[in-house]
Amino acid sequence: MLVKVLHNGNCSKSNAVLEYLDENGVAFEIINIIEDPLSVLEIKTVLKKLNQSVFHIIRKTDKLYLEHYADKNYSEEEWIKILSENPSLIQRPILIKGSVAMMGRPIENVKFFIEK
Repeated sequence: MLVKVLHNGNCSKSNAVLEYLDENGVAFEIINIIEDPLSVLEIKTVLKKLNQSVFHIIRKTDKLYLEHYADKNYSEEEWIKILSENPSLIQRPILIKGSVAMMGRPIENVKFFIEK
């Protein structure tokens, strides 16, 4: 089954997961979330597949987050809109296989995910 990878080419962990998938012969499709940001609906779909709230996928160490969002109290809906407008704030990589998704870190999680 094809694995979709929500990817940011500037992220070393994201690049490491792509390398791992390639080395292990796993068919994958790259979705570059920086060049082609996810819509609000796409983010909601990913969250449903992750079985997580939006707060789980926010990069709280990101400079943009720290400077503009860290001290704010946004609702889940507001955060989804913020992430659609600021894709660098989304944790990555996120792997999607059919109706399920998972965070692609640590790499051990990826191994488990693709073997299931």
